[in-house]
Amino acid sequence: MRAVLDIILIVLDLYVWLLIAAAILSWLIAFNVVNTRNQLVSAIAEFLYRITEPVLAPIRSFLPNLGGLDISPIILILIIFFIQRVIQYYIYPNVF
Repeated sequence: MRAVLDIILIVLDLYVWLLIAAAILSWLIAFNVVNTRNQLVSAIAEFLYRITEPVLAPIRSFLPNLGGLDISPIILILIIFFIQRVIQYYIYPNVF
């Protein structure tokens, strides 16, 4: 059971990094720092969009409209940190 929880924690950590990468790439695209006509940039952006959007879309539906500010990645990162802490402190408190 410990190995399964370790894998879950690693996947959650990796997903947080993917969320951060998606947010940074969206900023770079918005400010025309990177060109989406480049195939590599387009492929990376498409991958990050497909991996993060299914989880971010329900969060965006609950959040009020803040104009151009999207705080759904921050909310999701906080939820992931909460899940990690629950696993670490309540499911296996003596192991971590």
